Amino acid sequence: MISDGMSEVLRRLHLDGPGDPAPAWARVLGAEGVALTLLVGAEQTPEPLWCHPGLSARFEELQFTLGEGPGPEAVRTGWPVLEPDLDRVRPERWPALIPAATKLGVQGVCCFPLGIGAIRVGVLTVLCAREPRMGAQQYADAGALAAALTGALLGGDLRRDGDGSLLGVPEPPSELHRPAVHQATGMISVQLGVSMQEALLRLRAHAYGSERPLGEVAQDVVARRLRFRDDRTGDFTDDFDDDGSGPNSPDGRKG
Repeated sequence: MISDGMSEVLRRLHLDGPGDPAPAWARVLGAEGVALTLLVGAEQTPEPLWCHPGLSARFEELQFTLGEGPGPEAVRTGWPVLEPDLDRVRPERWPALIPAATKLGVQGVCCFPLGIGAIRVGVLTVLCAREPRMGAQQYADAGALAAALTGALLGGDLRRDGDGSLLGVPEPPSELHRPAVHQATGMISVQLGVSMQEALLRLRAHAYGSERPLGEVAQDVVARRLRFRDDRTGDFTDDFDDDGSGPNSPDGRKG
Protein backbone atom coordinates (compact mmCIF):
# COMPACT_ATOMS: atom_id res chain seq x y z
CA MET A 1 0.00 0.00 0.00
CA ILE A 2 1.33 3.43 -0.89
CA SER A 3 1.71 6.23 1.65
CA ASP A 4 -0.64 9.19 1.98
CA GLY A 5 2.15 11.45 0.73
CA MET A 6 2.59 9.40 -2.45
CA SER A 7 -1.18 9.31 -2.95
CA GLU A 8 -1.13 13.11 -3.08
CA VAL A 9 1.86 13.08 -5.47
CA LEU A 10 0.04 10.70 -7.83
CA ARG A 11 -3.12 12.78 -7.69
CA ARG A 12 -1.21 15.88 -8.73
CA LEU A 13 0.35 14.10 -11.72
CA HIS A 14 -2.93 14.54 -13.57
CA LEU A 15 -3.50 18.19 -12.71
CA ASP A 16 -2.77 20.92 -15.25
CA GLY A 17 0.63 22.57 -15.08
CA PRO A 18 2.49 20.28 -12.65
CA GLY A 19 5.67 22.39 -12.86
CA ASP A 20 8.70 20.58 -11.46
CA PRO A 21 7.44 17.81 -9.17
CA ALA A 22 10.87 16.28 -8.41
CA PRO A 23 11.31 18.08 -5.03
CA ALA A 24 8.00 16.65 -3.84
CA TRP A 25 8.99 13.18 -5.04
CA ALA A 26 12.30 13.36 -3.17
CA ARG A 27 10.58 14.58 -0.01
CA VAL A 28 7.93 11.84 0.00
CA LEU A 29 10.49 9.13 -0.78
CA GLY A 30 12.98 10.43 1.79
CA ALA A 31 15.59 10.39 -0.97
CA GLU A 32 18.82 12.31 -1.49
CA GLY A 33 17.64 13.03 -5.03
CA VAL A 34 15.21 12.05 -7.77
CA ALA A 35 15.46 12.26 -11.56
CA LEU A 36 13.04 11.47 -14.37
CA THR A 37 14.78 10.75 -17.67
CA LEU A 38 12.94 10.21 -20.95
CA LEU A 39 14.21 8.09 -23.85
CA VAL A 40 14.07 10.14 -27.03
CA GLY A 41 14.30 9.17 -30.70
CA ALA A 42 15.08 5.91 -32.46
CA GLU A 43 18.33 5.59 -30.53
CA GLN A 44 16.47 6.19 -27.23
CA THR A 45 18.86 8.86 -26.07
CA PRO A 46 18.32 9.66 -22.38
CA GLU A 47 17.06 13.22 -21.87
CA PRO A 48 16.80 14.37 -18.23
CA LEU A 49 13.42 15.98 -17.69
CA TRP A 50 13.18 16.68 -13.96
CA CYS A 51 16.13 16.44 -11.56
CA HIS A 52 16.33 17.45 -7.89
CA PRO A 53 18.72 18.50 -6.48
CA GLY A 54 21.76 19.30 -8.63
CA LEU A 55 23.42 16.06 -7.52
CA SER A 56 20.77 14.13 -9.46
CA ALA A 57 21.52 16.07 -12.65
CA ARG A 58 25.26 15.44 -12.23
CA PHE A 59 24.66 11.73 -11.69
CA GLU A 60 22.48 11.50 -14.79
CA GLU A 61 25.22 13.24 -16.80
CA LEU A 62 27.78 10.81 -15.36
CA GLN A 63 25.74 7.78 -16.45
CA PHE A 64 25.30 9.23 -19.93
CA THR A 65 29.00 10.05 -20.23
CA LEU A 66 30.09 6.57 -19.19
CA GLY A 67 27.26 4.61 -20.80
CA GLU A 68 26.97 2.39 -17.73
CA GLY A 69 25.18 2.34 -14.40
CA PRO A 70 21.84 1.36 -12.88
CA GLY A 71 19.86 3.60 -15.25
CA PRO A 72 21.18 2.08 -18.51
CA GLU A 73 20.91 -1.38 -16.95
CA ALA A 74 17.28 -0.83 -15.96
CA VAL A 75 16.46 0.37 -19.47
CA ARG A 76 18.24 -2.59 -21.05
CA THR A 77 16.69 -5.30 -18.85
CA GLY A 78 13.29 -3.76 -18.17
CA TRP A 79 13.65 -4.56 -14.47
CA PRO A 80 14.25 -2.27 -11.48
CA VAL A 81 17.88 -2.03 -10.43
CA LEU A 82 18.04 -1.59 -6.65
CA GLU A 83 21.46 -0.81 -5.20
CA PRO A 84 20.88 1.30 -2.07
CA ASP A 85 24.54 0.90 -1.03
CA LEU A 86 27.11 1.28 -3.81
CA ASP A 87 29.86 0.08 -1.46
CA ARG A 88 28.31 -3.39 -1.72
CA VAL A 89 28.27 -3.48 -5.54
CA ARG A 90 30.94 -5.58 -7.25
CA PRO A 91 33.47 -3.16 -8.80
CA GLU A 92 33.47 -5.05 -12.10
CA ARG A 93 29.75 -4.44 -12.57
CA TRP A 94 30.18 -0.69 -13.22
CA PRO A 95 33.97 -0.22 -13.12
CA ALA A 96 34.00 3.40 -14.25
CA LEU A 97 30.78 4.59 -12.62
CA ILE A 98 31.22 3.39 -9.04
CA PRO A 99 34.37 5.37 -8.16
CA ALA A 100 33.08 8.43 -10.02
CA ALA A 101 29.68 8.25 -8.28
CA THR A 102 31.37 7.87 -4.90
CA LYS A 103 33.47 10.93 -5.66
CA LEU A 104 30.25 12.83 -6.42
CA GLY A 105 28.83 11.81 -3.07
CA VAL A 106 26.23 9.33 -4.36
CA GLN A 107 25.83 6.56 -1.79
CA GLY A 108 23.13 4.39 -3.32
CA VAL A 109 20.85 4.31 -6.36
CA CYS A 110 17.56 2.66 -7.25
CA CYS A 111 16.34 2.89 -10.86
CA PHE A 112 12.87 1.98 -12.08
CA PRO A 113 12.32 1.57 -15.85
CA LEU A 114 9.25 3.20 -17.36
CA GLY A 115 7.64 1.04 -20.00
CA ILE A 116 5.51 -1.95 -20.84
CA GLY A 117 7.01 -5.11 -22.30
CA ALA A 118 9.66 -4.20 -24.85
CA ILE A 119 8.54 -0.55 -24.89
CA ARG A 120 10.80 1.79 -22.90
CA VAL A 121 9.89 5.43 -22.41
CA GLY A 122 12.18 6.46 -19.57
CA VAL A 123 13.64 5.71 -16.17
CA LEU A 124 13.01 7.00 -12.65
CA THR A 125 16.20 7.32 -10.62
CA VAL A 126 16.19 7.60 -6.83
CA LEU A 127 19.40 8.50 -4.98
CA CYS A 128 19.39 6.78 -1.61
CA ALA A 129 20.80 8.04 1.67
CA ARG A 130 22.91 5.55 3.60
CA GLU A 131 20.97 6.32 6.78
CA PRO A 132 18.11 5.87 7.13
CA ARG A 133 18.01 3.18 4.46
CA MET A 134 15.05 2.92 2.10
CA GLY A 135 12.40 0.71 3.60
CA ALA A 136 9.56 -1.33 2.16
CA GLN A 137 7.27 1.72 2.15
CA GLN A 138 9.70 3.80 0.10
CA TYR A 139 10.19 0.98 -2.41
CA ALA A 140 6.43 0.57 -2.73
CA ASP A 141 6.00 4.32 -3.21
CA ALA A 142 8.77 4.51 -5.83
CA GLY A 143 7.32 1.56 -7.73
CA ALA A 144 3.87 3.16 -7.71
CA LEU A 145 5.32 6.45 -8.97
CA ALA A 146 7.16 4.67 -11.78
CA ALA A 147 3.98 2.84 -12.79
CA ALA A 148 1.95 6.05 -12.75
CA LEU A 149 4.56 7.91 -14.83
CA THR A 150 4.62 5.04 -17.33
CA GLY A 151 0.85 5.16 -17.73
CA ALA A 152 0.81 8.94 -17.96
CA LEU A 153 3.54 9.08 -20.59
CA LEU A 154 2.20 6.24 -22.71
CA GLY A 155 -1.37 7.44 -22.33
CA GLY A 156 -0.57 11.07 -23.02
CA ASP A 157 -1.91 12.30 -19.66
CA LEU A 158 1.11 14.57 -19.25
CA ARG A 159 0.82 16.04 -22.73
CA ARG A 160 -0.74 19.30 -23.87
CA ASP A 161 -3.15 19.35 -26.80
CA GLY A 162 -1.73 20.73 -30.02
CA ASP A 163 2.03 20.73 -29.95
CA GLY A 164 2.37 17.52 -27.89
CA SER A 165 4.84 19.05 -25.45
CA LEU A 166 4.84 17.98 -21.84
CA LEU A 167 2.83 20.12 -19.48
CA GLY A 168 4.92 22.49 -17.41
CA VAL A 169 8.17 20.88 -18.49
CA PRO A 170 11.23 23.13 -18.27
CA GLU A 171 14.10 22.94 -20.69
CA PRO A 172 16.64 20.24 -19.77
CA PRO A 173 19.28 21.57 -17.36
CA SER A 174 21.75 23.81 -19.18
CA GLU A 175 24.72 21.65 -18.23
CA LEU A 176 23.27 18.73 -20.20
CA HIS A 177 23.83 19.28 -23.92
CA ARG A 178 22.11 16.38 -25.67
CA PRO A 179 21.60 18.25 -28.98
CA ALA A 180 25.32 19.04 -29.04
CA VAL A 181 26.10 15.39 -28.33
CA HIS A 182 24.08 14.30 -31.37
CA GLN A 183 25.79 16.89 -33.59
CA ALA A 184 29.25 16.12 -32.23
CA THR A 185 28.71 12.39 -32.76
CA GLY A 186 27.89 13.02 -36.42
CA MET A 187 30.96 15.21 -36.84
CA ILE A 188 33.25 12.61 -35.25
CA SER A 189 31.70 9.91 -37.43
CA VAL A 190 32.75 11.89 -40.51
CA GLN A 191 36.16 12.82 -39.11
CA LEU A 192 37.06 9.21 -38.27
CA GLY A 193 35.01 7.42 -40.95
CA VAL A 194 33.25 5.27 -38.37
CA SER A 195 29.65 4.47 -37.45
CA MET A 196 27.60 6.76 -35.24
CA GLN A 197 27.73 4.17 -32.47
CA GLU A 198 31.52 4.02 -32.66
CA ALA A 199 31.74 7.80 -32.79
CA LEU A 200 29.71 8.09 -29.58
CA LEU A 201 32.01 5.57 -27.90
CA ARG A 202 35.04 7.64 -28.93
CA LEU A 203 33.38 10.80 -27.62
CA ARG A 204 32.57 9.11 -24.32
CA ALA A 205 36.11 7.75 -24.02
CA HIS A 206 37.58 11.22 -24.52
CA ALA A 207 35.20 12.75 -21.95
CA TYR A 208 36.03 10.04 -19.43
CA GLY A 209 39.77 10.27 -20.04
CA SER A 210 39.78 14.05 -19.68
CA GLU A 211 37.41 13.93 -16.65
CA ARG A 212 34.99 16.35 -18.29
CA PRO A 213 31.21 16.13 -18.81
CA LEU A 214 30.22 14.61 -22.13
CA GLY A 215 28.09 17.64 -23.02
CA GLU A 216 31.01 20.00 -22.44
CA VAL A 217 33.31 17.97 -24.71
CA ALA A 218 30.56 17.78 -27.34
CA GLN A 219 30.24 21.57 -27.31
CA ASP A 220 33.96 21.84 -28.04
CA VAL A 221 33.59 19.48 -31.01
CA VAL A 222 30.63 21.42 -32.40
CA ALA A 223 32.46 24.73 -31.94
CA ARG A 224 35.50 23.18 -33.69
CA ARG A 225 37.70 23.67 -30.67
CA LEU A 226 38.25 19.91 -30.65
CA ARG A 227 38.73 17.59 -33.61
CA PHE A 228 39.14 13.82 -33.66
CA ARG A 229 41.60 12.19 -36.05
CA ASP A 230 43.04 8.73 -36.64
CA ASP A 231 46.48 7.59 -37.60
CA ARG A 232 48.20 4.23 -37.50
CA THR A 233 49.09 4.58 -33.83
CA GLY A 234 45.51 5.15 -32.66
CA ASP A 235 43.02 7.89 -31.88
CA PHE A 236 44.10 11.46 -31.41
CA THR A 237 42.32 14.71 -30.73
CA ASP A 238 43.48 18.17 -31.63
CA ASP A 239 42.64 21.08 -29.36
CA PHE A 240 41.81 24.28 -31.20
CA ASP A 241 41.78 27.88 -30.16
CA ASP A 242 38.47 29.72 -29.85
CA ASP A 243 38.85 31.08 -33.38
CA GLY A 244 39.14 27.56 -34.82
CA SER A 245 42.88 27.69 -35.44
CA GLY A 246 44.95 24.69 -34.52
CA PRO A 247 47.00 21.79 -35.91
CA ASN A 248 44.34 20.74 -38.44
CA SER A 249 42.43 24.00 -38.90
CA PRO A 250 41.22 24.73 -42.43
CA ASP A 251 43.64 27.61 -42.93
CA GLY A 252 46.59 25.54 -41.82
CA ARG A 253 47.57 27.77 -38.90
CA LYS A 254 49.19 26.16 -35.90
CA GLY A 255 47.65 26.53 -32.43
